[in-house]
Amino acid sequence: MDVSSSSSSTTTVASSTQVEAMKKAMDVQEQQVLKVLDSANEQSKQVTAQKTGLGNSLNITG
Repeated sequence: MDVSSSSSSTTTVASSTQVEAMKKAMDVQEQQVLKVLDSANEQSKQVTAQKTGLGNSLNITG
């Protein structure tokens, strides 16, 4: 009887650890996705600025 209850509590601990590891991995993935989106947004702004001549790179010739 003791063996089965002991093994089930070990399984619970392992499952809890796995859940925490998965949550941490998802948080890391979320941060990576946000960085990619931020980078893509910045690149889009730069391309728009270059196309319109406004923003970061003003082409003023006189």
